[in-house]
Amino acid sequence: MGKKVTIRDIARMAGVSVTTVSQVLNGKGKRFSKTTREKIMKLRDQYQYVPDFHARSLIMKGSINTIGVLVPNVSESFFGTFVEGVQQVARQEKLIPLIFSANREPKLEQEYLEQMVERSIDGLIIASARMTTEMINQALSNRDIPYILFDRNYDQQGARVLTDDYHGGQLAAQHLLALGHTKMLFLGVKNITENFKQRMAGFQETINAQEINFDEDHNLLKADLSKDGGYQMARPVIESGATAVFTANDEVAIGLMRGLREQGVRVPEDISVIGYDDIILDEYVYPQLTTIHQPIFKLGVGATEILLNKINHPDAEPEQVEHFPVKLIARQSTGKCQQN
Repeated sequence: MGKKVTIRDIARMAGVSVTTVSQVLNGKGKRFSKTTREKIMKLRDQYQYVPDFHARSLIMKGSINTIGVLVPNVSESFFGTFVEGVQQVARQEKLIPLIFSANREPKLEQEYLEQMVERSIDGLIIASARMTTEMINQALSNRDIPYILFDRNYDQQGARVLTDDYHGGQLAAQHLLALGHTKMLFLGVKNITENFKQRMAGFQETINAQEINFDEDHNLLKADLSKDGGYQMARPVIESGATAVFTANDEVAIGLMRGLREQGVRVPEDISVIGYDDIILDEYVYPQLTTIHQPIFKLGVGATEILLNKINHPDAEPEQVEHFPVKLIARQSTGKCQQN
């Protein structure tokens, strides 16, 4: 046969009903004779029959759930680990996760969201700093599709998973202050979102509480949210005279450390660097990166579990918020201040 073999073709060749073929292929055909089962399985293998997903979904009457996951960039270690957490729950619950990576492009985020809705998915996990609740509801076209938000936009309404970014900033400041640093920078991002604002606020207010002046005009630099963004800021960081830098995330920190090394600046002897997230690369760069740990994998697990609860219990409390702790992971990229 030149065309794709359908379940009806298998049924016709086996001389049985479509229902019989469906039940045998789904492991529910024990009531049929061994001869019938073997005939169907042989035809399946001979013609390399693959069930049509949408048809199978209708036959199974909703027992196959598909969830959509929209992230800014799955190639980043943070979101890759987050998706792994989603996938673990998906495997356990026999869900099919559709992963969409928007490359941090707002227009592409909107297009992907609309495509997921068109595919009649059962629920959504959305990690977008730019997409408002109004935009999401508009894309859903008033369809009752449960969704959960990942922590990037605090102003959105609805179920979400969060970490305490403000406390993370506090921990970074406390660590650097304990090492004797008084000239510190926050290397933030050009398109700042609420989670980054919270990190900087916790950092800034903890420093100012020690009567050390820290303000945005003198102690804030902005980079693209990437390794290259951090790399490109090496020279401005050096020229600032800072002895320690707290970066928006680990990707920026790793790029910055490479740039500093190429400029002949030692980390941590000349400048200490602390990141945020605790991605897997932190233990493999040199020096190993001090960072604020977020339980990234657990965030993915938690987001999926909350979404499943919303799917299975649509009348439950509409706004669930689950908070995950952060903690300092001290490694080799931070050290005592060497300047008097």
